[in-house]
Amino acid sequence: MISNRKKIMILTNHSYMLYRFRRELIEKLMQKNEVVLSMPFVGHHDDFVNMGLRCIETKMERRGINPFTDFSLMRFYKKMLKEEKPDLVITYSIKPNVYGGLMCSKLKIPFYANVQGLGTAFQKKGLAEFVTLLYKTAFKKVETVFFENQINADEFVNRKIISADKETVLNGAGINLDEYAYRNYPANEIPHFLYLGRIMKEKGMDELFEAAQRLHKDGEKFILDLVGFFEDEYKDRVIDLENQGIVKFYGFQENPIPYYEAADCVVMPSYHEGMSNVNLEASAIGRPVITTNIPGCRESVEDENTGWLCEPQNSDSLYMKMKAFLKTDIQKREQIGRNARKKMENEFDKRLIVSETVKSIGL
Repeated sequence: MISNRKKIMILTNHSYMLYRFRRELIEKLMQKNEVVLSMPFVGHHDDFVNMGLRCIETKMERRGINPFTDFSLMRFYKKMLKEEKPDLVITYSIKPNVYGGLMCSKLKIPFYANVQGLGTAFQKKGLAEFVTLLYKTAFKKVETVFFENQINADEFVNRKIISADKETVLNGAGINLDEYAYRNYPANEIPHFLYLGRIMKEKGMDELFEAAQRLHKDGEKFILDLVGFFEDEYKDRVIDLENQGIVKFYGFQENPIPYYEAADCVVMPSYHEGMSNVNLEASAIGRPVITTNIPGCRESVEDENTGWLCEPQNSDSLYMKMKAFLKTDIQKREQIGRNARKKMENEFDKRLIVSETVKSIGL
């Protein structure tokens, strides 16, 4: 009897993020295949080991381009892939996509890449051309590229990195509707906005803080809860806003669910996203979301039905949407949250995303 069991290698740049958003896919792949993970150990790798997975620690500089360390990463991938001899490889994030893809092509190993967002790479002249060239070279023999929104896929096709028949667009990683179950709407005396994520410029922090200060000057009663790491440039500002009673800073939290549950509204004014997992998580729990009208955010939020869409990098627009929320009565807010949950059930169920991914890989 011939076995269809395959050896699958997954290359990524972050064990924590892989576990948080791709655990269910990996569990599905493990049902009929051997799965091996290559990644930096930055959280949850022990959970993967407890699942029965073999994990290979992979050193890499996640940000920036350094020819010496990147060349070392390529050599590492080449040696590892020759030793492991996988039947197919799945890659996540730019360096595994590019350098893992190059080595898979060289060794004639089928590979499937995931582009989870474009970041600033395609917005800066010079860097955009360089990254385009890297991707073109790496993706010459890719089986398919998974994208989290159509605009990102179109960018790759327009730049002739891949042909349209090589793209597969999914609704991000989807959302686990059991883990992020609906929670009853809170009865807060003072409304709580929640921002959850890295406190950095590209997440819209300047606009969010300016809008919050304007609302405070208007005499509006609210608290802006901040959950996540802040970059050094925002440290003094966060402390100042906390001293004014405008924000409450909680730092990074392993479990975000209690913060979603306590929130009246979640705010995500990002400049660019592949698919905002924060928007999916907040919506699944039943909270209205205010987010930017950009690819990766607008797919998951319907303006004035499951939340509000504001213009990116526009503090006036964000201010008006936050004001609109504060003027909305609690019964309407709760209904908007229920609408958000229903949208997640209909379009973003992780079980559907996992099934579509496995089917596209041909397993």
